[in-house]
Amino acid sequence: MKYLIANANIVNEGRTFKGSVLIREKYIEQILEHETTISSEQYPGYIFINAEDKILMPGVIDDQVHFREPGLTHKADIYTESKAAVAGGITSFMEMPNTIPNTLTQTLLEEKYKLGSEKSLANYSFYMGSSNDNLSEIVKTNPATVCGVKIFMGSSTGNMLVDNRDTLEGIFRESPCLVAVHCEDENTIRKNTSFFRKIYGENIPIYLHPVIRSEEACFKSSFLAVELAEKYNTRLHILHISTAKETNLFRNDIPLSQKKITAEVCVHHLWFNSIDYTKKGNYIKWNPAVKTNSDRDGLFQALLNNQLDVVATDHAPHTKAEKQNTYFKAPSGGPLVQHSLPVMIEFYHQHRISLEQIVQKMCHAPAECFRIEKRGYIRPGYYADLVIVDLNTPWTVSPENILYKCGWSPFEDVEFKARVIQTFVNGHPVFDNGTFDESERGMRLTFDR
Repeated sequence: MKYLIANANIVNEGRTFKGSVLIREKYIEQILEHETTISSEQYPGYIFINAEDKILMPGVIDDQVHFREPGLTHKADIYTESKAAVAGGITSFMEMPNTIPNTLTQTLLEEKYKLGSEKSLANYSFYMGSSNDNLSEIVKTNPATVCGVKIFMGSSTGNMLVDNRDTLEGIFRESPCLVAVHCEDENTIRKNTSFFRKIYGENIPIYLHPVIRSEEACFKSSFLAVELAEKYNTRLHILHISTAKETNLFRNDIPLSQKKITAEVCVHHLWFNSIDYTKKGNYIKWNPAVKTNSDRDGLFQALLNNQLDVVATDHAPHTKAEKQNTYFKAPSGGPLVQHSLPVMIEFYHQHRISLEQIVQKMCHAPAECFRIEKRGYIRPGYYADLVIVDLNTPWTVSPENILYKCGWSPFEDVEFKARVIQTFVNGHPVFDNGTFDESERGMRLTFDR
């Protein structure tokens, strides 16, 4: 099929300009920059989409999601969550290995890729998981077809904690591709947990979550990861930075393309702070924890000054019943992919970040960090992963418009000013004003490594 997305305000590669994009089959054919309005008659044979007064941007690439398949599909699955993702402007995702079974062998990894090819409406990649004893499987990972190797240096959902120093040294030394790390120091967390358990028993108040999973726990683990990466010249990407102190570990004096150590921040750490536990309770229980207002402000500043390179979600659904539990029994994580781009554009409306910076952090930077082939930019010859957004059509998040399988969102009752109108994945209009064309599936991401 051939499409013409016409008369848009195109946000791409640090600029915004009026123009149009021609799509042929899966690819961007041509970018037209023009001041005057063009019509369908000027380009016969193309399906005409008038995007006047709307923005056109590359599809968002989310480098950290948990879609729960296989083994945890009562919470979510690849089909439902990829559907929510494209409705939120995400055209590619990278999914984590703490499913059941844990993705700790190449055979299990390829089984997940098969599920992705059958079910995902967005483009996909899956991380190879790590444990204290699967280095022989990790070294077989193909860097051209797998996004990275994931290490849980702090425990979270599932049982994939890697706490053996020799194992960590081995992974950092021998991993054939990018190493992505969840950084929280387990000994610090256990010590803090023991202290508060003696006071509160099993009924620890949720507001103590960021005290238990503390700044110290995060910084100590992130410092170790950076130390190991520098020792072995590892390509390291630290996930979901949650404290202002950690941002001092990262450089902003060299271009992203030259960085060996990069870091991301997630939308919930930019939006919520510790005061919100009073109202939201376990619904904003994440690992790492949402922390203080000072941390939130520090993260935002580090994002703007390029110490933090990527904005992601750590989308990690649980059922309402699971969340409505006591502190220790309520799992950490929450659903985010449908709302992450509206969240960031809300910050734009608050004059805190530009549209060009949003596109840099959510589209260009993930493509650069992971060296994804032909995605993340609006360029001729690149895959036509594109999103049309109306900046000024307010809508309120409610159970009636939430697409996550779990049926809830931490942003319920929030009014966003921007709405995703249409999402193209590989030149296919999978989402259009609330309706879906599911006749095509996404593609496996490939990497230029």
